[in-house]
Amino acid sequence: MITVNPDGKIMVRRCLVTLRPFRLFVLGIGFFTLCFLMTSLGGQFSTRRLGDSPFTIRTEVMGGPESRGVLRKMSDLLELMVKRMDALARLENGSELHRAGGDLHLPADRMPPGAGLMERIQAIAQNVSDIAVKVDQILRHSLLLHSKVSEGGRDQCEAPSDPKFPDCSGKVEWMRARWTSDPCYAFFGVDGTECSFLIYLSEVEWFCPPLPWRNQTAAQRASKPLPKVQAVFRSNLSHLLDLMGSGKESLIFMKKRTKRLTAQWVLAAQRLAQKLGATWRDQKQILVHIGFLTEESGDVFSPRVLKGGPLGEMVQWADILAALYVLGHGLRVTVSLKELQSNLGVPPGRGSCPLTIPLPFDLIYTDYHGLQQMKQHMGLSFKKYRCRIRVIDTFGTEPAYNHEEYATLHGYRTNWGYWNLNPKQFMTMFPHTPDNSFMGFVSEELNETEKQLIKGGKASNMAVVYGKEASIWKLQGKEKFLGILNKYMEIHGTVYYESQRPPEVPAFVKNHGLLPQPEFQQLLRKAKLFIGFGFPYEGPAPLEAIANGCIFLQSRFSPPHSSLNHEFFRGKPTSREVFSQHPYAENFIGKPHVWTVDYNNSEEFEAAIKAIMTTQVDPYLPYEYTCEGMLERIHAYIQHQDFCTAPGPAPQGAHAPQSPFVLAPNATHLEWAQNASLTPGAWPPVNSLRAWLAVPGRACTDTCLDHGLICEPSFFPFLNSQDAFLKLQVPCDSTESEMNHLYPAFAQPGQECYLQKEPLLFSCAGSNTKYRRLCPCRDFRKGQVALCQGCL
Repeated sequence: MITVNPDGKIMVRRCLVTLRPFRLFVLGIGFFTLCFLMTSLGGQFSTRRLGDSPFTIRTEVMGGPESRGVLRKMSDLLELMVKRMDALARLENGSELHRAGGDLHLPADRMPPGAGLMERIQAIAQNVSDIAVKVDQILRHSLLLHSKVSEGGRDQCEAPSDPKFPDCSGKVEWMRARWTSDPCYAFFGVDGTECSFLIYLSEVEWFCPPLPWRNQTAAQRASKPLPKVQAVFRSNLSHLLDLMGSGKESLIFMKKRTKRLTAQWVLAAQRLAQKLGATWRDQKQILVHIGFLTEESGDVFSPRVLKGGPLGEMVQWADILAALYVLGHGLRVTVSLKELQSNLGVPPGRGSCPLTIPLPFDLIYTDYHGLQQMKQHMGLSFKKYRCRIRVIDTFGTEPAYNHEEYATLHGYRTNWGYWNLNPKQFMTMFPHTPDNSFMGFVSEELNETEKQLIKGGKASNMAVVYGKEASIWKLQGKEKFLGILNKYMEIHGTVYYESQRPPEVPAFVKNHGLLPQPEFQQLLRKAKLFIGFGFPYEGPAPLEAIANGCIFLQSRFSPPHSSLNHEFFRGKPTSREVFSQHPYAENFIGKPHVWTVDYNNSEEFEAAIKAIMTTQVDPYLPYEYTCEGMLERIHAYIQHQDFCTAPGPAPQGAHAPQSPFVLAPNATHLEWAQNASLTPGAWPPVNSLRAWLAVPGRACTDTCLDHGLICEPSFFPFLNSQDAFLKLQVPCDSTESEMNHLYPAFAQPGQECYLQKEPLLFSCAGSNTKYRRLCPCRDFRKGQVALCQGCL
């Protein structure tokens, strides 16, 4: 039997009496009222500028007479509650004493609790009543003061009529109607007066001229540039690992990769330092915001890191961070929206206002997710500073999709384009879009001893399949070509699974499950063949396999995959046609390391397998995918690419100055004249320019490649004149300037020459059978297509 202490029963009963539902309700109402009042007042005080008098609360937000009426009603309600609680307390106190059975010597801590509760509520009511009286006085005072300021301010602060600031008066009108739409305006001191509008529009934004009676000294002092500091190569990457943060599987993966490659980064820095000699390198302050890892963008990658998900983006970001840090630049890394806002100086509010401080970063590296986040929170500062942004963009963004107006009018608008950036600000994983900059990544480089060990340990009949997710193995028809491969080689897979073998993987495939990167590389070092199923496109794994001595076998696409016929590319800001799973491997590496065949042709496929088995290859890694190659490339970009002060396009039309071009001796193309002066600040140097007239229907990208060159869009302005056509002996019956991403071009029939009207639309990509495009090409360094011979 369970016994209960009588004192415990009495205590429970008294607690239940004390916490009667009605008392809880009334107590909650009282505190809710108080909290509501204090929150309202706190909100008003928080929107004031620092240093304002507490008696200048703005009536625009408080609501004037309405607020006083609300306060009176709250006070009356509390008084009524007190009266009812007083009667209830007397009634309950009497019954409590009666139940005490005449015990007149209760200790103080066991007195009926109603009396103390009543005293507290009465005190709250009195405090609220006092606050209501004080707020009423404040509102009356602020109304009087506001009317005086408004009358005097409108005389002294009228929107000026200045032709240099044509939008000023319209912006003032907008501020009158909408300044309360975002708390950021109040943060900058806007209080509803004409003077506050003009101060904001002239000192925070730049739509109005500075007011003559305002002190401009502070603004002039803040605009002084900081002295330049020389960048020094770093050899210790431990601080970088701290900068990268933790808490996400993606960040853990990136840190492990950086740690594993530290020795190669340090050696590459030493080699580049010797190559550059005493060349001065400006140290830049750089913000790296990885938008796709933020919670606001969904961060779909982190949960899949340990389940065979795509790692290409994280490989690239890890290498970008390492390269920037090793080059000696100041670095800040953010993977959350809150961190981004703090580092940029975003004011409180909804993102309508500019930043609170000048942007403290020379460069910002981000992705499309981060770009969208910055646009939403930087206000007008986004337009001011967007020339400093570099967008890591795996598949590239062509100019026709980048130009908002043109993309909208001509059907090129997608979810990812229309940013009106210089196309070179987009940085790709492979050099497939010369309109963009090639960023790349690195593969681990082997020394000579390791290469010899790999050659001696290769199994001639071992193949590894490219595909860690089971979904990749759902390819229709795979049984046919895998059956052929299985006749000649032992097939290995690295498909992720939790408990049961994925049913998509054939029984004759030896599946190792998802392997850590070092173990995966050991598998590649034994294998003869690395075979792709057609997806994923353009990942880092084929380069890693080739670097470890494998031959890469991939499928040829016919017709080529593009946004017109393949779901994966639909919506991406590019019209590029992909003829194989890995175009870079096919076009820039090729046989004997890369074989591209039609998997639907069994005879061609089997013949390729037989040939591969008898082919001997050494481990091979293109220079541009080594640590040194990536350091060299990013160094050149940082020191030479400047989209904020880049020179404008050359004068166009028939009245352009004397052309710096001469017709090549074989009369096939234009070259830069040896005696022509070089354009100061132009990069790449213009003396590397070679201009060709493409055949009808041929893009400039392909035209330049046909001649062993690379299309260079920054040279288009020098060709955008009628004189360039005349030097190529092309007769122009008429010349027009229009917005078209295929111009400059020559149209047949009609003998019409077209010049480009919009510099952002200069494009290496694009073709039409109607036009012969005028194409600017340049040479390139061996193993480094991003840089010309004289670009360092």
